[in-house]
Amino acid sequence: MRQFNYLKLMDLSLPVNIYHTIAKIHEYKGKQELYVENYPDVLEKMTDIAKIQSTKSSNAIEGIYTNESRLRELMNKKTEPKNRNEEEIAGYRHVLDIIHENYEYIEFNKNDILTLHNQLYSYSYVSNKGKFKTMDNSIVEVDAFGNKKVRFQPMSSFETEIYFDKMVDAYNEAVKANIPPLILIPVLIHDFLCIHPFDDGNGRISRILTLLLLYKFGYFVGRYISIEMLIEESKDSYYEELNRSSENWHTGENDELPFIKYMLGVFLKAYKECDDRFKLIGKEKLTSPERVFSVIKKSLEPLSKRDIMILCPDISQRTIERALKELQDLGKIRQVGSGRSTKYIKI
Repeated sequence: MRQFNYLKLMDLSLPVNIYHTIAKIHEYKGKQELYVENYPDVLEKMTDIAKIQSTKSSNAIEGIYTNESRLRELMNKKTEPKNRNEEEIAGYRHVLDIIHENYEYIEFNKNDILTLHNQLYSYSYVSNKGKFKTMDNSIVEVDAFGNKKVRFQPMSSFETEIYFDKMVDAYNEAVKANIPPLILIPVLIHDFLCIHPFDDGNGRISRILTLLLLYKFGYFVGRYISIEMLIEESKDSYYEELNRSSENWHTGENDELPFIKYMLGVFLKAYKECDDRFKLIGKEKLTSPERVFSVIKKSLEPLSKRDIMILCPDISQRTIERALKELQDLGKIRQVGSGRSTKYIKI
């Protein structure tokens, strides 16, 4: 029978680069806390952008999409969902709001997690929301030719609640023992995914729980940079490392390190991107064209106007448009594409 003992993480042999990653995360975390005190208005805009990106990306990982205009209307609560995809997108936005506003009062326990799952489907008419799975499920991989194979066999529906309770108990023991949260969170989320407790929504709830746990332990980077977007951008690596850490999971002989490394890499990248944006915001002496040029110059790929607005949340759209025209007139950037596909690159 699979046992859950997160106290053993204290004795886990970690490569030196993991210690460096954790130290770097804490360095960025300290700098972020200083920026939070000084730029509250800009941070509010960054939070709004991150929520949109998180909702879009977390659903996209599961193959759930809608177009950009509908996404923004749903995020701004200016419309009602028109189909199942939009119901699930609206539900994710709703749960994200709950986490952002109430994380201090939400615990990693059975009742609260079932409630979050229920709220994920608050716009959907499904019978299994807020309930553990009633039928066995499999994690299936589909290749480019449509061929399916079982990648992992989670716990049976009969065993799910028993194992879930044991996982939660082990988590509470780990918190009391002060197990480092940046090591605990990836392992806990990995175990949640291996149990696969719901008929549907396991991946999205796992990402919601990742944010919840980060916030509860004082890591607020997910407020300003979308963790879900970074996972979507590295989706192949996400599934690969998840799979590597799942081998021999049922017997407790699995290797947690691959998924720990992956998630720490995502957290560090989020903090780096956040720090880059804060640095730009802090360059008050730069003119708007200089700020915009600085963003374009640093990018390895052409940037759209919307990309620049995200990277410079304190500059208005009209000011960015004027800056882009000025930079083109000066011969510092050039336009790539046209219409909605218009992007800009340094000359």
